[in-house]
Amino acid sequence: MKVTDAFEPFVPLCQRLLPCRLAGLSVALLKATALEFAILAGHLLLYPSGLMQERREAAALQSAEDAEDPARLPTQGPPPVVLLHGFIDNRSVFVLLRRSLVQHGRHRVESLNYSPLTCDIRTAAELLGRHIEEICERTGSQQVDVVGHSLGGLIARYYVQCLGGDLRVRTLVTLGTPHSGTRVAPLANAHPIVRQMRPESPLIQELQAPAPGCRTRFVSFWSDLDHLMDPLESACVDHPDLHAENVRVTGVGHLALPVHPAVATGIRQALDGTGTRDTNGTKAHRGGLTVA
Repeated sequence: MKVTDAFEPFVPLCQRLLPCRLAGLSVALLKATALEFAILAGHLLLYPSGLMQERREAAALQSAEDAEDPARLPTQGPPPVVLLHGFIDNRSVFVLLRRSLVQHGRHRVESLNYSPLTCDIRTAAELLGRHIEEICERTGSQQVDVVGHSLGGLIARYYVQCLGGDLRVRTLVTLGTPHSGTRVAPLANAHPIVRQMRPESPLIQELQAPAPGCRTRFVSFWSDLDHLMDPLESACVDHPDLHAENVRVTGVGHLALPVHPAVATGIRQALDGTGTRDTNGTKAHRGGLTVA
């Protein structure tokens, strides 16, 4: 699937100036970078709209109506989906993904904003746990599905793996999450959250500890052009006790993961438990799959 055609006229020039393999990589990287800048520009425009927590009144009213009509009990449908954004971001990053989920039958989709001043992943995971308990109580659901982008996926994993959240989270989908830590931007170590996302940090070591009996299913989307993952495979879940599937995405960068339509399709399939599929309809195998 093509990501952008903006740089197609430059392909022959790149192929003449560079070796074949390097030219292909350079063109793909050029396209992904162009898409990243376009997404960043659009997201900056939407960012103010996501600063406040979303209103719960409409959801609460819907739950009350469902309680009065047994035929519409929320537990009969798919579980609610909780969207969790990344570092120095907010829920506005999920505008397109939320729309895609709702259009395909996931009508109970909620986002959680945690403060950009948050300095501890463990504290954010506790906040997520309280938020999920409130959703379950309000909707009557026993479980939820969670989609976390970047740091959001790491927060959700800590909740699942270290705070007993596997009882509540049925499926956790992560997008460009540094499960093994990332070495990118060493100058950012001044921020405690960034230090927690480094390889061999105490928090990463906690996540590498045994987790027998973990009930949550993990699906991790990682990109071969993700400029925030160093190494790239750090965005894969690699743990012997976790039921995990790693899905490789080609042609898009870090910011595009919660936006790209091919990834959105993969997320929907993961939440439905049908697995991800390539363009030929072949079911994804554990270990990775190109979806874009």
